[in-house]
Amino acid sequence: MEKLNLEKLIEDLGFECLSGKALLDRIPQSAYVSDLLSDVMGKAQADMMWVTSQVHRNIVAVASLKELSAIVIVNERPVEKDLLEQAENEDVVLLSSNLPAFETAGKLYNYLKPQPPKGG
Repeated sequence: MEKLNLEKLIEDLGFECLSGKALLDRIPQSAYVSDLLSDVMGKAQADMMWVTSQVHRNIVAVASLKELSAIVIVNERPVEKDLLEQAENEDVVLLSSNLPAFETAGKLYNYLKPQPPKGG
């Protein structure tokens, strides 16, 4: 089965792209859910999506450092213009979900989990 990129994921799951529209060809491998920056720095892997309710500048730095495919901000949290500018400057995709973290993570899990081969 072909891997789906962020553009298709956004369309299918109803997320909004806040920054990094030129980077939506990235293919997320999995997702990590945490609001602790140190936790994400220690456990998240490259190409994961990060689900968080944090909306401060440090999330962009962590996502860039860990080479994450995108950050998904949950709970309809407002995002300041300076955060969006920083994300664009550091090639970080910021997405928004109007759902809580639990529901967002569930949608991502079902969307990203490996599918069994068909017909075999």
